[in-house]
Amino acid sequence: MRLAFMGTPEFAVPSLAEIIASGHQVVGVWSQPPRPRGRGQKLTPSPVQAFAEIMGLPVFTPESMKAPEAIAAFQALDLDAACVVAYGQILKRDVLEAPRLGCFNLHGSLLPRWRGAAPIQRAIMAGDAETGVQIMRMSEGLDEGDILLSETLTIRPDDTAATLSERMATVGAGLWPRALGAIDRGGVTTPQTGEPTYARKISPAEARIDWTRPAATVDAHIRGLSPVPGAWLHAPGPDGPVRVKVLMSTPASGEGAPGTVLDDGLTVACGDGAVRLLRVQREGKAAQAPDEFLRGFALPAGTRLSPSDSDPVIPAQAGTRGER
Repeated sequence: MRLAFMGTPEFAVPSLAEIIASGHQVVGVWSQPPRPRGRGQKLTPSPVQAFAEIMGLPVFTPESMKAPEAIAAFQALDLDAACVVAYGQILKRDVLEAPRLGCFNLHGSLLPRWRGAAPIQRAIMAGDAETGVQIMRMSEGLDEGDILLSETLTIRPDDTAATLSERMATVGAGLWPRALGAIDRGGVTTPQTGEPTYARKISPAEARIDWTRPAATVDAHIRGLSPVPGAWLHAPGPDGPVRVKVLMSTPASGEGAPGTVLDDGLTVACGDGAVRLLRVQREGKAAQAPDEFLRGFALPAGTRLSPSDSDPVIPAQAGTRGER
């Protein structure tokens, strides 16, 4: 079949690789335009664009797929189907109906649960025991299309958004050869059933840790937002609050006022139980293990972190070293 591929992040690269290997003809790859990255803010192509160029495929990077010229270029390719994986742009009906057999999307949840922008993060944050990857026929509604293929995955107790995303990308990529065969044969799709939930985009304010919640909820919040955007806390420094990202945690034993540091290993009390912080990162610093972090930033037992968005940061005990 003559195919287009539409995707942007690293999550989509295994799918493009699998589709190329399946023997179909990829006549064009669409990705978000290069964006400024790094200290020098150099324009950098997306992972999908970079991979497609290595493979010698033509790449299109329109700022908007709603632009008439972008739609016309897509329509001109006489496509049989389009494969979409985390492209990052809304597709209008003119685009969805351009390929002869339609547009198909790989989504990272078991629909209709977690429709929207952040299904992997939301599934972990909600404490879901399982999730999945599905290939669906795209419609104009938000992730409302009929399902072609599904694969269920267990969410492990130590999964972060990064580790779960990596597994989902691999499993999802493996669905494409079967899906494309089914699409070519006019395979039957199944309507979504059940009450939908929505995986809205993560806001910076929402990423702040609320220590008044139970330990299991705080732990899921931290892992679901790791590494991006990263759950964060305010720690008391000598010159005022210091923002610290928490990239990994685990439930731990201990009780105390929510937000209280309980020991010398970064165990922090929650509304019910406690969590131990296993990987933390100060602004402008590399991620660190607890012992390494505490050698340069004192948070002795009894230090109180701000327990929720509405509460002030309570200074560290007098005489602590603070930030070095």
